[in-house]
Amino acid sequence: MAKILPADFHLHTHHSGDCDSPMELVIEKAIEKGLPAICITEHMDMDYVISEETPEGLFEVDTDAYQKELLILKGKYKEKIDIFFGIELGLQPQIVSANDDYIKKYPFDFVIGSNHLCHRQDPYYSYFYEGRTETEAFREFFESTLENITLFDNFDVLGHLDYLVRYAPNLNKNYKYHDYSDVIDEILRILINKGKGLDINTKSLYSEPSLNDLNPCKDIIKRYHELGGEIITFGSDAHYPENVGLGFETAVEIVKACGFRHYTLFSNREPKFIKL
Repeated sequence: MAKILPADFHLHTHHSGDCDSPMELVIEKAIEKGLPAICITEHMDMDYVISEETPEGLFEVDTDAYQKELLILKGKYKEKIDIFFGIELGLQPQIVSANDDYIKKYPFDFVIGSNHLCHRQDPYYSYFYEGRTETEAFREFFESTLENITLFDNFDVLGHLDYLVRYAPNLNKNYKYHDYSDVIDEILRILINKGKGLDINTKSLYSEPSLNDLNPCKDIIKRYHELGGEIITFGSDAHYPENVGLGFETAVEIVKACGFRHYTLFSNREPKFIKL
């Protein structure tokens, strides 16, 4: 008997600046894999750093066009899968008001708050790590995340908390939660106190090279549960249809080992707990 996978609540399509995948193909792949529901979460990163690699507006979605297509396909596939309207919002201190105004403008089901930039630098690129140790770079990133979630409330889960280890010079070879537990624990406490959850992101399980762990790593997920955290969503962070729901069986086993018995999906920004 095939295992029932959880809903995938972190997906990108051609409406995101770093993705070319047709939305309909993403939906059809989710149906093929037997997912009960999905939430499309296109990128909206206002005031992103402009460079040759990231021209102005690259990560700012045309939300009206995105919403229009999603509603059409939601109706078309309503008998086969539940489809939700989400966004992955880039967090930065100087755009707190702009982000809040944007979220209030649209009837999103679900909002991921993600720390993609650290003090105007992108950890995706090697320059972020130049001239300092990995430990210094990692700590600055976590401190930046802490600052952002202290200033901004209008999101449901924190995206891929430690995702910068995907791109660090040594990946996660030298990375341990306990080296940054003072900052990370404060992040987790704030999330819990504000009723926010964690995006259990599986991209590091299937990306090349694989890190053989989730973002956040299993030690952080366990600590979130120990501190009283209850809200987790699963996200493949897929930018290609074939990656929808990838790594979910492994992720479910990891979160169960960390003490979780339910995961969460969101509709109209309201959480619903689903037994694992």
